[in-house]
Amino acid sequence: MSFLTDAALGSGISELLKVVIFVAKRTLAFKSNLETLKKTLHSVEPIFDEIRNLHRILERPEEETQIFIKQLKSGVELVEECSTIPSWKPWKTFFHSKKLADLDKAIVKFFNIQVQGLTARLDLILRCLNIGEYSSFGAVPGVPSGVVGFDHPLKELKEMLLKDEVRIKVVSAPGGCGKTTLAKMLSNDPDIQRIFKKNILFLTISKSGDICDIVKKMLQPRLPSSHLPDIQTDDAAIDLLEWWLKSISPSPVLLVLDDVWPNWATVVDNLSSLNLPHYKILVTSRYSFPRFEPVYNLKILNDQDAMTLFCQFALPNDGSSTIPDDLVEKTVKGCKGFPLALKVVGRSLYGQKEVKWRREQKKWSEGKSIIDTSTELFDCLQPSLDALEEMKESSLKDCCLDLGSFPEDQRVPATTLMDIWAELYNLDDMDTYYNLLELAFRNLVNLFCTRQTENEVEDFCNERSVMQHDLLRDLTIHQSNIKPIEHTERLFIEMTGNKFPKWWSEEMNQPIHARLLSISTDKNFSGSWFPLTLPAVKVVILNCSSAMYTIPEFIERTNQLKVLIITNYGSSFSKLSNFHLLGNLPILRRMRMERVSLSFLNTSLLKPVNLQKISFTMCEIGTAFENTNIDLSHVFPNLEEIEIDCCDDLQNLHVGLCDIVSLKKVSITTCNELSALPEEIGKLRNLEYLMLNSCTKLSELPESIGDLHKLKSLDISDCLNISDLPGRVGELRALETINMRGCQGLSDLRKLPSSVKDLKLLEKVICDADISHLWKAYQSNLKKLKVEVVKEDAFKSLMRVISPIQQF
Repeated sequence: MSFLTDAALGSGISELLKVVIFVAKRTLAFKSNLETLKKTLHSVEPIFDEIRNLHRILERPEEETQIFIKQLKSGVELVEECSTIPSWKPWKTFFHSKKLADLDKAIVKFFNIQVQGLTARLDLILRCLNIGEYSSFGAVPGVPSGVVGFDHPLKELKEMLLKDEVRIKVVSAPGGCGKTTLAKMLSNDPDIQRIFKKNILFLTISKSGDICDIVKKMLQPRLPSSHLPDIQTDDAAIDLLEWWLKSISPSPVLLVLDDVWPNWATVVDNLSSLNLPHYKILVTSRYSFPRFEPVYNLKILNDQDAMTLFCQFALPNDGSSTIPDDLVEKTVKGCKGFPLALKVVGRSLYGQKEVKWRREQKKWSEGKSIIDTSTELFDCLQPSLDALEEMKESSLKDCCLDLGSFPEDQRVPATTLMDIWAELYNLDDMDTYYNLLELAFRNLVNLFCTRQTENEVEDFCNERSVMQHDLLRDLTIHQSNIKPIEHTERLFIEMTGNKFPKWWSEEMNQPIHARLLSISTDKNFSGSWFPLTLPAVKVVILNCSSAMYTIPEFIERTNQLKVLIITNYGSSFSKLSNFHLLGNLPILRRMRMERVSLSFLNTSLLKPVNLQKISFTMCEIGTAFENTNIDLSHVFPNLEEIEIDCCDDLQNLHVGLCDIVSLKKVSITTCNELSALPEEIGKLRNLEYLMLNSCTKLSELPESIGDLHKLKSLDISDCLNISDLPGRVGELRALETINMRGCQGLSDLRKLPSSVKDLKLLEKVICDADISHLWKAYQSNLKKLKVEVVKEDAFKSLMRVISPIQQF
């Protein structure tokens, strides 16, 4: 029955009932007939709802229903006509009374036939859906042989699933990690089988899965074609599943939905909301689905389990293999702990000579990966990248591919990615964080929070880092290498020692039009470069590991370069040479350096006139910011932001920094030797953000801070030795936020400077409970103020006890 027919039927019943009630109050001649008809109509109303639900599931010929709808319309006319018959015409009263009785019988007959017919047909389907009697689509599949490393995940998942308060559990991991294997193990587990018995339905969804098609496939092997319902909508398919589930209720039911993609989220929502007792749903997906938290994140195999699984597929069971152990270990390491990779590579090498194994290793050492040589593995992982293209107006796929720029097993600060994506795709920190959340949701990256933040919406990328799964990193590099070198958008170069790629060492003179260049070298690289012509490159990422590192000469000719990132992953600080080349880059806007030594750099030779942001992380500062002979306002005439993080030897700030009046943000964090700020800091008249968190030796803020009339945010969190606020703090008339959590020295503060009452724009103060009452006392003056009290963690509570003992 179509929707329109259902609607017409419902409308006909409602209209007839209204007329019957209206006429019954105005005539006595037909009172008995009308009362009987009214009771009938009231009784069929709920039955009509049942028929409408059945029609959503079962295709039904409309002819007889259309005839009945006409009867209802005629019935309305009949009842209206009854109200006009005069009492002095008894033959008409008799005639119409008979018609009303016939109408009542027709309504009862129609609904009896409809419900009986549809229910009988549905009962047949439900009997055929009995999982205990039929074992085709939807039946529990067996567990693959030789499963390794899943005992602990199985135990954890089973415990989480069986918790009374958890109806739905999601197992999430990238493709090839064994999610389906774990779901099969759970479905075949003796404890699970004992609880759910034969009421376990296992449905494989996949990206293109359609619930109508899936339910049809479930029914086709069990029903004659004449009884097969024509399921045309998702609602009808869900209704049919619900009917089946209800038919076996209250027995416990486990519904396993394997390989679920985001387009199924609403369906899963609907299925999980069914009001059934003892009902559980297990979802496996390469997406994390935070809406169904808690999510069980399946991890890759550890080294021992990876070796065991690989040997099952790659080596004979009788121990007759002649492949050297070190070669086996290298091959296992190249599989990155992914079960599918271990199986695929293992099968491909089984029974092969040692030369075949070594040839595979040679390919990997030359920059190729398993992704390049295994179609099966590529086909498994590639859909995760392809799905990013569905967000046509988004830069999400580009952002994902850019992550191949960094070495494997390394965390990348979110602020680093923000600098890259700001210049390549015009993303701000909010957009960057959103993209990282999307990639994490899709299990393409792991997102970490290095310090618990009070407000995610305000902090965005600060205190966050990201790491890409090794095999997925290989996939992004493979994707970027599809085009010829000269036309690639991203050029990733990984070198061992001084071994350059063949195309480069042959002095390639043709321009390469990449917009992003990443070069990774190890500790044995000597620093001698071949030339490159990069007319379109906007971002250069140099990953080094050596104590001495030479900036490539070709950098000087990258006239479109906007972002330069130099990161040292070695054990000691890298000393840079050719640093002066950076002064000749006309539009360089952002520069980041990590674990490099700045003490010997002659910054007077560096004049990047368009540089807007410079960042130093875990660098050796030395005297770089103490030489008062350098006029930093001329070195950095347009600098708007400076970040100095985890630079342990920073003791004093160069006074010249206070002359860079273009600065809008100064962030000096976790610099534990910094004891004071220069009094001249008040000269930074355009400063909007001053971040000083975790500078544990900083004892005070200079009074000149009151001259920072544009300052919006002040962060002195975890500055343990600050014991007071400057008296002129009230002159910060633009101040909106103060973060002073963890300021242990303020715990004994008796009062705040009286000038704080003038902070009329102050909206939020984040602090510990010890001083929250001091701020709350000013809330009558500061109408916008909200005081957020931070709970003290156990570690800080312990430190409060230990500190006085240590001093004693």
